[in-house]
Amino acid sequence: MKPLSDFESVIGVEFANKDLLQQVFVHRSYLNEHRSFHLDHNERLEFLGDAVLELIVTEFLYKTFPNPEGDLTNWRSALVRGEMIATIATKLGMNDFLLLSHGEQQSTGKSRNLILANAFEALIGAMYLERGYDVTSDFIHRMLLPELKIIQEQELHIDAKSRFQEMVQEAQSITPNYRVLKEEGPDHDKEFTVGVYVGETLMGTGTGSSKQRAEQDAAKHAIEVARTK
Repeated sequence: MKPLSDFESVIGVEFANKDLLQQVFVHRSYLNEHRSFHLDHNERLEFLGDAVLELIVTEFLYKTFPNPEGDLTNWRSALVRGEMIATIATKLGMNDFLLLSHGEQQSTGKSRNLILANAFEALIGAMYLERGYDVTSDFIHRMLLPELKIIQEQELHIDAKSRFQEMVQEAQSITPNYRVLKEEGPDHDKEFTVGVYVGETLMGTGTGSSKQRAEQDAAKHAIEVARTK
């Protein structure tokens, strides 16, 4: 296990209370195998961090953009969604500091992303307690908010299913339909492959950890295909 000082160097924030920073990385499963460990798991910190993260992102969007509520809500959702913050956690190297059970150490895909997203929120909660609002806000501005430009440029905040339906109804006056083509993996880590059809024509396919996400991915693919024609 790397020293926590390495992680402090990466995030640019130093903790006086090293136990608080350590707790960020303690998964509930670890305590099941290490019952004498002196710290609690990170779920309470995650609860706090989720609220602090949403407040800071909301404040930034409100002060920066004159757009209506709908736009701000969609941008915020895209920024704080689990996949996004798990990606940021990975870039910060949080995987190297996680304290997990032997079973969870083998986790990949959706399960590992959930652990990372929760740890990132726990980090925000711990940082807020340790260094206060301003330092936490600065961290989020440095590490997360630059992603907004990509979200806006690639329109990642827009509901792809709604957009594709509008395109199809305008062109053909019919509604696309979605069909599950394949399910893989165990119940706790399934991956779905979905196709979107216009009539009986397959327009795009997508994958995801739920049918809803796979449908969104399929719609995005169909939009990309339609734009190249």
